[in-house]
Amino acid sequence: MRRALVGCVALSLSAPPLGVFLMLRRMSLTGDVLAHGILPGVALGFLLAGLSVPAMALGGLVAGLGIAIGAGAISRATGGREDAALAALYLAALAVGVVMISWRGSSVELTHILFGSVLGVDDLALLMMGGAASATLLFLAVAWRPLVLECFDPSFARAVGVRGSAWHLGLMALVVVSLVAAFQAVGTLMAVGLMMLPAIAARHWARGVGTMVLVSVGVALAATLSGLLLSFHADVPSGPAIVLAAAALWALSLVFGPVEGLAARWWPRRHLEG
Repeated sequence: MRRALVGCVALSLSAPPLGVFLMLRRMSLTGDVLAHGILPGVALGFLLAGLSVPAMALGGLVAGLGIAIGAGAISRATGGREDAALAALYLAALAVGVVMISWRGSSVELTHILFGSVLGVDDLALLMMGGAASATLLFLAVAWRPLVLECFDPSFARAVGVRGSAWHLGLMALVVVSLVAAFQAVGTLMAVGLMMLPAIAARHWARGVGTMVLVSVGVALAATLSGLLLSFHADVPSGPAIVLAAAALWALSLVFGPVEGLAARWWPRRHLEG
């Protein structure tokens, strides 16, 4: 539990900012696609080495990067939309991954990989989470300005020489790294929840990108703490518990948030009508 707490806190500092940029670029579902896309690589590592964190992490990293790069290549080669290629690739990858795991693993091992287990967070997994968080924060420190420009004014970004495709690829690569680092604690299917739900909740509390990132990190930390407590006391998988906590905080933000929240929309109207 201590290792899981430290690891998830590290991911809570780095994954939500990535989610904020995905949301601002209208790519909120891309994280979910890549989370499913890493499953065949994780499954291959499991088949070759069992529940070995390095093997599953390396396989997941290769598979996730392959999905991200492959979708862009298919889009450029055919002239189609990148999101359509991502959808096709991730559906195939998800099916292949589940079939591969079922060949050798039991239902317990499949649940462990898909939904995570705090008991599976060893020292190596903890170092992987910390390394992914450090790499993400370093990248964001360097790429903050070009990423913000690409989100709000891509034409101006191109005019001043910002290489949007390179920063986009770097962002996608770090999304994959973050998802791979998180799967041991929260599972491949739940890892994206820690990335996107705090980011979506933060948009109801802030308008500026910097403030939105800070709020998303706070929401992720609160979800991590409450989710791990729920997992420990209620004896439920850690991944779904953390995601449920994040979903509850999003629901509260949706209702009470000052930016496009339901209460902010309803109460002034009732006051004026009265």
